[in-house]
Amino acid sequence: MKITDLKCAVIGQHPVVRIVTDEGISGYGQAEFPKPYLKPHVLFYKPYVVGEDPTDVERVMLRIRRAGAFKPWGAAVSAIEMALWDIAGKAANLPVYKLLGGKVRDRVRVYNGGVRFDMADYSPQGYAENMAKMKAAPEGFSIIKQGIGFHSAMPTVVPDFTYAETRATSLYPNRGLLTERGLKHVIACVQAMKDVLGDEVGLALDCGPGWTVPDAIRFARAVEGLNLTWLEDLITGDYTPYVLAELYSEVTHSTTTPIHTGEQIYLRQNFKALFDKQAVRVVGPDPADVGGIAELKWVAEYADLHGILMAPHGIGDGLIGLAALVQVCATLPHNYIAFEYPTTRPEWWYDIVDWLPDPIVKNSMIDVWDRPGLGVGFNVTAARRRLSDDDLGFFD
Repeated sequence: MKITDLKCAVIGQHPVVRIVTDEGISGYGQAEFPKPYLKPHVLFYKPYVVGEDPTDVERVMLRIRRAGAFKPWGAAVSAIEMALWDIAGKAANLPVYKLLGGKVRDRVRVYNGGVRFDMADYSPQGYAENMAKMKAAPEGFSIIKQGIGFHSAMPTVVPDFTYAETRATSLYPNRGLLTERGLKHVIACVQAMKDVLGDEVGLALDCGPGWTVPDAIRFARAVEGLNLTWLEDLITGDYTPYVLAELYSEVTHSTTTPIHTGEQIYLRQNFKALFDKQAVRVVGPDPADVGGIAELKWVAEYADLHGILMAPHGIGDGLIGLAALVQVCATLPHNYIAFEYPTTRPEWWYDIVDWLPDPIVKNSMIDVWDRPGLGVGFNVTAARRRLSDDDLGFFD
């Protein structure tokens, strides 16, 4: 089998990869919805993959893996890798999890990072009301993640939150020392959310990036009695193109509250310092950014050897990305906690992807399906209607 074409279409803001072969089997991969600009980046790799055997996934990846970078620039490579595994599974008539070593679990746990409701405000009461709505969501999530601190509007809407100058722009640009009032405000919001959840639902917090080390330590110690699932991306993370493992290590070894990072990290090598320094208790690589699903599994295995837990990121990965997460997380070792359940936008995405369970999530769990490849596919007739004029030949 040989690859004859690599295509990319932007469907509802998601860059979608299609790898075409000379045996009539196609494979699909998907990048996060905020990344429509990736299409030319995906197509950059076409000369490097056409003519290769897509079932030799690692051989193909060796041709392109080094030409990626931290989030968002590893997304194109990651989506191509997903599509290769989709083809390999279809060619073998096996689900991808079989090709990755087989199932460890028949159901995979997910946590809520994407089933959201509008915030009334960023007061403790506003957080409590919002958390009550998420707790009541029909998916029955056993862990809910909420944005606070620099991963929220707090720096710009809470008076005297930080001593630093703040900017109301995207990609989390704010960073600086919190005022005493700002730190107390964050702690009060966390307490309000825990009062709603009690010990029935775990609470994880998406915190930054942007915290200073002294504030991170003060905050983590202040909430130790609340048994939080983790504090995520306090110092670096998201679109930060570096890790600063030594700073995370200082925080981690100063508190019993689990510290988490990793969604922006590309490739296994860039997790090495975090593991060698025991710098975090939880890592959260995203299969759509880390280099693909096999890369994520490698990171999980290495984390397990170091006693570090695994909670993959995935909020923007869409329905093809959801399928990839289900397949790989079924195979992960026992350091696996849950992956971040991707919702998708617009809602019509659920009408153009076939073979998803209905409902997808029951009591915070997804049953692992056994269809070949990633186990989902496009309803081509419905999906064609969503293509832009530039992408009309995507399914041809």
